[in-house]
Amino acid sequence: MFCVVMAGGSGTRFWPRSRENKAKQYLKIFGKESLILSTIKRFEKIVGWDNIYIVSKSKQVEILKRHSGKVPESNMIFEPVGKNTAPCIGLAAIQLIKTDPNAVMIVTPSDHLVKNTRQFKKSMMAAAQLAEEENALVTIGIRPTRPSTGYGYIQINGDQRTIHGVHAFRVKTFAEKPNFETAQRFVESGDFFWNSGIFIFKASVILQAIEEHLPELHESLMQIRDAIQTDQYDAVLDRVYHQIRSVSIDYGVMELAKNVFMIRGDFTWNDLGSWDQVYKLSHQDSNANAVLGQAVLVDTKNSYISADRGVVAVIGMEDVVVVRDGDAVLVCPRKRSEQVKQIVERLKREKQNDYL
Repeated sequence: MFCVVMAGGSGTRFWPRSRENKAKQYLKIFGKESLILSTIKRFEKIVGWDNIYIVSKSKQVEILKRHSGKVPESNMIFEPVGKNTAPCIGLAAIQLIKTDPNAVMIVTPSDHLVKNTRQFKKSMMAAAQLAEEENALVTIGIRPTRPSTGYGYIQINGDQRTIHGVHAFRVKTFAEKPNFETAQRFVESGDFFWNSGIFIFKASVILQAIEEHLPELHESLMQIRDAIQTDQYDAVLDRVYHQIRSVSIDYGVMELAKNVFMIRGDFTWNDLGSWDQVYKLSHQDSNANAVLGQAVLVDTKNSYISADRGVVAVIGMEDVVVVRDGDAVLVCPRKRSEQVKQIVERLKREKQNDYL
């Protein structure tokens, strides 16, 4: 069993702390460890250091090495350019299948917060067993605690089985991020779960599924596979990867495949998709303010304040996010913190690259 950590994202919703040279997964949001190192250590307890692989961007080589614990450098796979999750997973699968033709791979984002690691391990082991026994594509679903427009959803069909005390279901359908009214209906129905973005399958099975549903991607991956461990690998990877169409594994494969199961993840999970979510998970003072760094607050409530240096002073505000980092400051209502990526998009359009 292997773990593949997808670590190529930029985390634009965490600007200004996340930048091109320090993406979200490298931030220390909680505690003294970066999100990616916490993820790696969580899976080290399941598969061991030598069986952890990381897929990242070639621009992140040096920072990844500083945040990867004891993962061997030979297990680090670098994409010339980000092409979403389907090419990322396919690239890892062709590497793993060279190592072990029967490899079962757990694919995980690098920037999630997970508590109750004992139950998390039980879920991963059950998912791996299901993937191996059924040649299935398995995903982890989280029971929703509120209507959320920030998550995709998984609908189960009601058929249930139990593997070592862990509940598994056949998947009926996947749903993209909904509007609030639709999310509310999903939660009330009881048969929709949040899509955690964690997948488990045999490397051979996911490659077969890619061949069926994304044949052009599969053809490109086979060209790269044939160049592994040759002098032509880097050149072939660069040439082929720039031609690959960007597509997610959800849209390109999981939504179309038949033999798909969901393991119910009975552990605390959060994908930390916004500053508002960080606020809700942070320690708060008597005025419900969460403060990181030095701040002076007057008549301010229910707010998240973060300063990497100096002091931030806030007067008469409620339900706001204020983040100072280096040469940039963010101020916004907490409920609109998911829109921070629009700031990054505007900075890109205006070519203000010094702030990216």
